[in-house]
Amino acid sequence: MFDFEALSQAIASQTVLCVGDLMLDEFVYGEVSRISPEAPAPVIAVQRSETNVGGAGNVARNIASLGGRCIFAGLVGDDEAGARLKAELAREDRIEAVLVCDRTRPTTRKVRFVSEHFSTHMLRADWEQAQPAAADTEQNLIDAILPQLARADIVLLSDYAKGVLTARVIRNIIDAAKKLGKRVIVDPKSANFAIYRGATLLTPNRREFAEATRSRADSDASIAAAAQDAMYLADCEAMLVTQSEHGMTLVVRNGEAIHVPALPVRVRDVSGAGDTVAAALALTLAAKADWETALRMANAAAAVAVGKKGTATVTAAELRRKILPHAALVAEEKIVAAGGDLGAHLLDWRRQGLRIGFTNGCFDILHPGHVKVLTAARRACDRLIVGLNSDASVRRLKGEGRPVQDERARAEVLAALEAVDLVAMFEEDTPIDLITKVRPSVLVKGGDYTREQVVGYEIVEACGGEVVLVDILPGHSTTSLVDRARGGKP
Repeated sequence: MFDFEALSQAIASQTVLCVGDLMLDEFVYGEVSRISPEAPAPVIAVQRSETNVGGAGNVARNIASLGGRCIFAGLVGDDEAGARLKAELAREDRIEAVLVCDRTRPTTRKVRFVSEHFSTHMLRADWEQAQPAAADTEQNLIDAILPQLARADIVLLSDYAKGVLTARVIRNIIDAAKKLGKRVIVDPKSANFAIYRGATLLTPNRREFAEATRSRADSDASIAAAAQDAMYLADCEAMLVTQSEHGMTLVVRNGEAIHVPALPVRVRDVSGAGDTVAAALALTLAAKADWETALRMANAAAAVAVGKKGTATVTAAELRRKILPHAALVAEEKIVAAGGDLGAHLLDWRRQGLRIGFTNGCFDILHPGHVKVLTAARRACDRLIVGLNSDASVRRLKGEGRPVQDERARAEVLAALEAVDLVAMFEEDTPIDLITKVRPSVLVKGGDYTREQVVGYEIVEACGGEVVLVDILPGHSTTSLVDRARGGKP
């Protein structure tokens, strides 16, 4: 395992020059309940909509959210969509936008209608002029882009075939970048890889790779074989073929192929996942990481992205949680002090549609009985919050001499468990205030309680949640363990 912390620090000092097709992504979410009588198509009852910077602009947003800086160059029309994109990019303090306006063409805009319940895309409407930029616009792009090369650590071309990355623009950028010793990554759209000749790395998806190489690309071995010829044609150092749920395959010229399987994740939306992969690759390689490290960072970033709705960005913290095992996460990421803010965690989890569970206790000396309850609680939900009595609270409940371990020690032991996603301490005798804030979907306690004895059951059930009672493991008690340790009766 590579040193993620050191790599993250290195990434924070990198600047990526990203050039590509900018577009406005709109997502209209609603419920589908019937088929239209006018046409054999589903009727969507619209509930809400979201607007994002899409296309190559989403690559720039991901570069910024992962901690790097981005100089973004693209094309907009003289219209409302272009104005909205300019305003959105201006709000990003880690993105410097260098935009060329072409008054003869509309800003690319895509509207997707999505079933809220099933996360299924029902329809997409596009406003675009998908043809190469005119000669004068081409020259304006080249004149705007080339002066930025000296300030960049790496160059990323995000080709959506909407007119920005013409053969002439591509050639000027790659040639100028090579003269300055800058590596160039290309997320290609053209099936003619030769137009990207001289780039460092090409990142086609499996379909694009199969079309460009005229191969089946149906196995790691066939991809590796076809990639060697493709790399010779494109005069590039490496080729990364993304394969959705089948993972990614990296082939280095005259080297061995490396395949990584996709990380297990509940896929919500694949829109923009390729943008996230490109951003993670660019930053990791700019930070002087090796090929395999860049591959694993990109694979983890893709897993985070597809677990979100829309063209989403991925943060360094989310990437860290995906790459490192739970036990390796620092306590600060999983522990919230009494009175601390749970809002960011809850908002993120609810935005992803995750089922939140809650249980609580003193957990003075962690024993198998505790572990059974915590494991069962985690099975009943997607994210588990454990309410932990503070030292003062334990003392009032258990008497003098307790707790044996202070609250920080108890919290860190709980946080190290894979079943626990968050530890929230509370000062009161009961966690009623904490439960009111969390509003969990599942409230879990040991089977030595009845439903009516579980603190907060009315709150949870009023919100549509449920109470789950887990059979306790006989013969395990913190009090008896403490008595034995102190020489008392077993």
